[in-house]
Amino acid sequence: MKALIQSYRRSKHCQSPNQLIVLVPSVDTREKAQELVGKKAVWTTPAKNTVNGEVRSAHGNSGAIRVLMEKGMPGQCLATEIQIE
Repeated sequence: MKALIQSYRRSKHCQSPNQLIVLVPSVDTREKAQELVGKKAVWTTPAKNTVNGEVRSAHGNSGAIRVLMEKGMPGQCLATEIQIE
């Protein structure tokens, strides 16, 4: 299923570029987001390379999920699509 990368996981003073907050259009509750935990995530770069990751947990009560990627993600990944398998 396709999802949208919203932002990095961050706090007031620092951000984690290998952890992403992702919004899935068909998921709108925390319970539905919990069902996606453990699934694989794949982001395709503009150069057609792939970066793999894994859904680790739900984020908040509105159905967002937290995805841990294998390396730091570039800023150009924000507001692009990611594939959840």
